Amino acid sequence: MFKKIIKILLIVLLLGVVILYFVFSSFTAPKSDSASLALYEQSVIQPKLSKEIFRGMSFRKIEILKDTTLPTLVFVHGAVGSLNDFSAYMSDSLLQTKANMIAYDRVGYGYQDKHQAQENIAFERDVLKDIIKGLNKDKVILVGYSYGGPITLAVKEKVKKIILLAPAVSSKDEVEPWMINFYKWSLTRWLVPDVWKQASKEKLSHKKDLSNFEKEWSKTPNKVVTVHGTADWIVPYENSKFIERQFSKEDFKFVSIPEAGHGFIWSNYEEIRQQLLKELD
Repeated sequence: MFKKIIKILLIVLLLGVVILYFVFSSFTAPKSDSASLALYEQSVIQPKLSKEIFRGMSFRKIEILKDTTLPTLVFVHGAVGSLNDFSAYMSDSLLQTKANMIAYDRVGYGYQDKHQAQENIAFERDVLKDIIKGLNKDKVILVGYSYGGPITLAVKEKVKKIILLAPAVSSKDEVEPWMINFYKWSLTRWLVPDVWKQASKEKLSHKKDLSNFEKEWSKTPNKVVTVHGTADWIVPYENSKFIERQFSKEDFKFVSIPEAGHGFIWSNYEEIRQQLLKELD
């Protein structure tokens, strides 16, 4: 009887793990064009979804551009991530009255993307520069979340402002989650969903790549706002303290969100939304 109970428990545990794996894979997998647009069903203004090409590589861009007199928020996602990370903000009716908005899939993170993540901040910076090249730079606000933080900060062109959300900008403070071993171990790599393989590659190369940029963050000609949760263990709070030390008080604003973790763009949506609105005024 005891052996039967143990066997049943092991089967239930195995089924639970399998179900959890498929739920996790499905939830984090990039959404199709139609599924991405469906997130805006209740939006007052419907966005435009397009395919863009940069150096022979394609990626998706979604935008709400309605008034050239307004500032334009350009969102850059982290790893893992997609243009859908910012759909709640881009579909917000108040934000829509105060700004144009753009988000895009970084190369390697799009739906059925056949390209590999480039593991290169300079490449990502150049993609971003290409996206904003036709915009009035005086009205552009770059918003970089997590790995998107150093990408926006690496842009040395003058824009209206740079907003960093839990930016991964300090090589010394890089954290390597234990789960990344599933990607590092060849025997278990097949278990890792494709989009997480891209994120794992970037994570493993990020520390070295950051060393080429992190001492020059203050050379940006732009005013910088950083927002960070004090309970963030994925991209520790010290990352924002690190760049704070490189700027004068006149050019840098630090906003702390007590007890917030790395997923605060979702869990603390209202606080982040209010901060975006404040920076637009």
